[in-house]
Amino acid sequence: MENNRVKVEIITIGDEILIGQIVDTNSAWMAIELNNAGFELAQISSVHDNANQIVESLDFALQRADIVLFTGGIGPTNDDITKQTLTRYFDTKLIFNVSVLENIQYQFSKRPNFVINELTKLQAMVPENCTVIQNTVGTAPITWFEKEGKVIVSMPGVPYEMKQAMRAEIIPRLQKQFKTPVILHKTVQVYGFPESILALKISDWENELPEFINLAYLPNSGIVKLRLSGILDNMLSLEFVMNQQIDLLSQILGNAIVAYEDIPLEQVIGNLLLDQGKIVATAESCTGGNIAHLFTSIPGSSDFYKGSVVAYANDIKINVLQVSIDDLELYGAVSQCVVDQMANGVRRLMNTDYAIATSGIAGPGGGTAEKPVGTVWISACSAETTISKEYHFGLLRDQNIQRATQAALLLLKEII
Repeated sequence: MENNRVKVEIITIGDEILIGQIVDTNSAWMAIELNNAGFELAQISSVHDNANQIVESLDFALQRADIVLFTGGIGPTNDDITKQTLTRYFDTKLIFNVSVLENIQYQFSKRPNFVINELTKLQAMVPENCTVIQNTVGTAPITWFEKEGKVIVSMPGVPYEMKQAMRAEIIPRLQKQFKTPVILHKTVQVYGFPESILALKISDWENELPEFINLAYLPNSGIVKLRLSGILDNMLSLEFVMNQQIDLLSQILGNAIVAYEDIPLEQVIGNLLLDQGKIVATAESCTGGNIAHLFTSIPGSSDFYKGSVVAYANDIKINVLQVSIDDLELYGAVSQCVVDQMANGVRRLMNTDYAIATSGIAGPGGGTAEKPVGTVWISACSAETTISKEYHFGLLRDQNIQRATQAALLLLKEII
C-alpha cells in the first residue's frame, strides 16, 4: 500500500506568518481536504518572502513529495516574489496572458469602486511554461508547473481564493493525474480514562488491528479521542472493517464512549436533545456564560437551548434563581445545595426539560483551605432527578473554566 501513497508538501510564503502577525490557517484546511482526497501530507513549512528560501524549500520538498503546493507571495506588490522566483527556477520567462487580464477585468467589473492600475495589470504576466488556472474570486492567477512527473502549484495566500482554487481546480486535477487509495478516518470519544490507562485497557484490541488501520490517541481535557485511520483501495471494504473494529471497541469501553464521531461535546448533547425533543437551560457562575456560548455557536440550537442566567453575584442567585439566602450564608456559593438550587431555579424560570448549573472558584484568587482554587460544584437536573458532583480542577483560571464547562456537559449527558 505504501507504493500507492502520493505525498504532498505545503509551503506557505510570507513574513507576516513567521513574525506571528497572522496565523497560518491555510495549511490546516488544505491538509484536511487533501487527506480526504487520498493524498498524504509529507510536510508543512513556512518561509520568508525571500527568493533563496523559496528555492531551497522547493528543492527539499521535491526530494520527499510528489506534489508541492505554495500559497502566498503572488500579489501585485513588490514583496510578492513567488512568481518571479518560480520563473527563474523553471528557467523560463514571463509573458503576457490575455485571458488573465480578461479575468481581472471581469473581477473588477463586479467591484465598480475598484480601478485597474499598472500593478494590477502585472498579474497578467505569467511564466511561459506553466499551465494557468484562472482565479475566479481574485486577480492573481494560479500557476501549475510539472517537473519529472511531479507537480508544483502556486496559489494566492488569501484564504477564500485558495479554497476556491483547491476545491474547483487543484484537487480535481491532482486526482486525475495521480492514483490515490481511499483514506477513511473514524473517531471515538472516550471519557473517564487517563490516556495511559485507556491505552492499557484497549491494548489487546489495538494489537489486533489490521495493518492498514492506524490508531492515534488525542487527549483533551478529560476526553480522549481515538482516531482510526484506514487506507485501502476499496471504500466499502475499508468501511466494513473500520465499523467492525469500532464495534469490538464499544464492547470493551461501553458507556465510557461519549460519541462515535469527531464533533464537539456540545453538538453531541444538542443531538441527544433534538432526538428527544427536549430543551435545556443553563445557570452559570464560574463558567461565566461559556456553556451558553458553546450551545449558541451551533446553528439551529434554539431548537434545544432556551437560554442562560449568568449568576455571578449572589444577589442574582437569590433574586433570579431563588437560591436560599440562608443556604448561601451557611454553605457558601460553591456548594452542593446552592448549585442544585441554581439548576432547578433556571429550569423552572425558563420552563425547560433539563438544566445545568456551575459554581466554583476559577482563580487565581478566592480560594481557601476548605475550598481551594479549582473547586467547582456542578449540577444537572430534570423535573424528576437532580445529580451534582464536586470537582477539583487546578490553579489556572482559563483551564478551570474550560474543564468545568466540559464536566457540566458530560453531567448533563448522564442525566439525559
